[in-house]
Amino acid sequence: MFDDLDAKILNELQDDARIPLVDLAEKVASSRSAVWRRIQKLEQDGVIERHTVILNPEKVGLGVMVIAQVKMQAHTRDSLPLFIEKVRQFDEVVECHTLMGDVDFFLKIRVKDVQAYEDFFWNKLSPIEGVREISSSIALTNWKNTTKFNVSL
Repeated sequence: MFDDLDAKILNELQDDARIPLVDLAEKVASSRSAVWRRIQKLEQDGVIERHTVILNPEKVGLGVMVIAQVKMQAHTRDSLPLFIEKVRQFDEVVECHTLMGDVDFFLKIRVKDVQAYEDFFWNKLSPIEGVREISSSIALTNWKNTTKFNVSL
C-alpha cells in the first residue's frame, strides 16, 4: 500500500499539515517533487482524507464532553440506519460508532454545559425512533486526545 517514505510523510503531516513542502522534503530526506507526488497519490488513494484544523473545545465554548451509550429496541433493517441518519444531523455529536455487544452505539457529544446536554438529550437524542436506553457519562479530565496515528510498515 505504501512504503517507508509515505509513512514518514504521513507522520510529519499529522504533526503539521501546513508545513512548507521544502521543509517536509528535508525532514523526510527526499526531493520536493517526490514528496509532492507522494502526497497527491496518498490523497487520491484516500489515505489522506482531508486537511483540517483542530480546535480547543473549551476555547470555542464546548467545554463539556458527554459519552453516551445507546441501546436500540430492535435491530430492524430500518432502525439502525434511521438512527445513524438522525445523529449525523446533530452538530453536538462529534463521533458515532456502531458497537458489537450489549450497546449498539457509542457517541461523543460536545456541548457548552450540562443544561445544553439535557436539552440535547430530551429534544434530539431520546426522541429518535427505536431508542430504548441511553446511558450518559460526563468526561471530567482529558488525559489524552489525539488524531495522530503512528504510521509504520
